[in-house]
Amino acid sequence: MNFSDLAIFQAVVESGGICRAAKRLHRVPSNVTTRIRQLEEKLDVELFHREGKRLILTETGTVFLDYTKQLLHLAQEAQDALHSQTLRGGFRLGASESVVATRLPVPLDEFHQRHPEVRLELRAATSQKLIRDLQQGTLDAAVIANPTHEAGMETALQYREELVLVTRADHPPVQHPRDLAGCTLLVFETGCAYRQRLEGWYTQHGAVMERLVEFSSYHAILGCAAVGTGAALVPQCVLNVFSERSRLGIHHLPSKWNSVDIVLAWCKGRDGAKLSALKAVLKTWWGTASVSCQIEAGGRATRKRARALGTHDGTSRSLSRRRSRRSSCIAG
Repeated sequence: MNFSDLAIFQAVVESGGICRAAKRLHRVPSNVTTRIRQLEEKLDVELFHREGKRLILTETGTVFLDYTKQLLHLAQEAQDALHSQTLRGGFRLGASESVVATRLPVPLDEFHQRHPEVRLELRAATSQKLIRDLQQGTLDAAVIANPTHEAGMETALQYREELVLVTRADHPPVQHPRDLAGCTLLVFETGCAYRQRLEGWYTQHGAVMERLVEFSSYHAILGCAAVGTGAALVPQCVLNVFSERSRLGIHHLPSKWNSVDIVLAWCKGRDGAKLSALKAVLKTWWGTASVSCQIEAGGRATRKRARALGTHDGTSRSLSRRRSRRSSCIAG
């Protein structure tokens, strides 16, 4: 069965008979009759009751006609899309929970304004899960943290995310994992890049993260830290949307552990027009030049609302230099 079979079937129904359909399709009647018979044989059903020269749709034929119209419409829509300059169809984007909450709303709103015909599906998960989804083909692209060189993957560096350690406001300064002795650590599940940074800091000092409680929301983590349930390493950007920030003590890890690179990742061979359009929007709002595996000199924010955290030489900077009075700096 192919689209020409469906077109002939629909023409017979709409024309009211073989001869009229043949004239409409510029075919001889015998050819149309043969194609209808072959279609019925392929489907193993009768599409028409035959009363002399009259053809009357069977109940099965009526059902099949509805699907025929849908299939032919979709085929035409697909053909039109291939020759249109307007982006259409779905695009599946993944990101961490913090990026979804703080970094993506404004860029994605602009993306929608530029490309209203694109159906954007957004999925939040850990970087490890997002990489797996990319490899399995269930995502078209993902914003991930601290990427590894996965086979078949391409990345474009977007910005550097600063991380801070948060505790209850009256917690003493934290300079070493021993300063958190007996403290519960509030973390995301295994596979979270920020959790990996915290684990690396502990390992460097020969310490063990003993008491862990896993969460799926940064607001829950911050809320628990504010009341003294434990400590957590979080992106600094999430503090900007936390209403109880004054109840938190903010501590800074050594430079080796206090940031992660955020990249847009996709599988090789899948960098189509919609991905290019998304990269253009993210570059505008996040303020870096998005080039696979490197950052070009001169990438900078073009709008005041952009929150660029990465420079082209790889050093970290922040548009906001305000620090909490309770912040403590940790020596290497």
